[in-house]
Amino acid sequence: MIIVGVDGSGAGLEAAAWAAREAALRGAPLRVVHAMPKWASGMPPHGPYTDVARWMREGADSVVAEALDRIGEQEGDVAVESALLPGDARAALIKAAEEAELLVVGNHGLGGFRGLLLGSVALGVAGRAPSPVVVVRTLPAEGRRRIVVGVDGSPSNADAVEFAFAEAALHDAELHAVHAWRGLVAGGGFETAASAQEEDGLRAMLSETLAGPARRHPEVKVTEHVVNGHPVEVLKEASAGAGLLVVGSRGRGDLAGLVLGSVSNALLQHADCPVAVIPPPQER
Repeated sequence: MIIVGVDGSGAGLEAAAWAAREAALRGAPLRVVHAMPKWASGMPPHGPYTDVARWMREGADSVVAEALDRIGEQEGDVAVESALLPGDARAALIKAAEEAELLVVGNHGLGGFRGLLLGSVALGVAGRAPSPVVVVRTLPAEGRRRIVVGVDGSPSNADAVEFAFAEAALHDAELHAVHAWRGLVAGGGFETAASAQEEDGLRAMLSETLAGPARRHPEVKVTEHVVNGHPVEVLKEASAGAGLLVVGSRGRGDLAGLVLGSVSNALLQHADCPVAVIPPPQER
């Protein structure tokens, strides 16, 4: 099952449309969910807050109905159901994701502050949900047959690579596997070029990481890129014109205990296409 969280925002509707396309390709059912306060969702028919609760319930039903209309505009036959979730949206979506193979949300909801690039719900579920999370800002244009995956060679990154191969096969897309490096030099600063031996080692690491998934998905055309630069800058540039950017929730450079790594966090805010954040296997 694919679950999409909606809140009445434009980003939420784009997320619903993206989720519908994905569900149609996967042949998976789609559940549209919207969170509302527990006190309103569980109010009895008569009570001091009945009018407010009724107003909130009607608003929630309207949000879901609008999302269902948006989904109905998409091509493909999808079995769709909807549900209202009681409680905080972040906690409710994380709990709901226990039943999902994929959780989809918009990058910014109605409750966010003007000027923020990433809403609290998107930030709160990416890296915390037990399933992969896709954060959608806008839908990629039709015909974007390229998926990008960030590869760092860490064990926790393996599931992100596997997910990217599966998505490329599903969408009949090319896969661009990108490893960005930036080495320190004595006295401060960064290396502007790797030695031939170092570059050979980086390319070998990338090829070795891709070898297993490539055997399982021989139909996927893969292009390997080893680039000197900060991972955020390199992957943001690679995301331009792509249909999806796939990253692990934490990489080699992130501190133990962080829920969402610095690179994945930054890319959620700045990438030019939808971003899939894949948790390590022990957290799924």
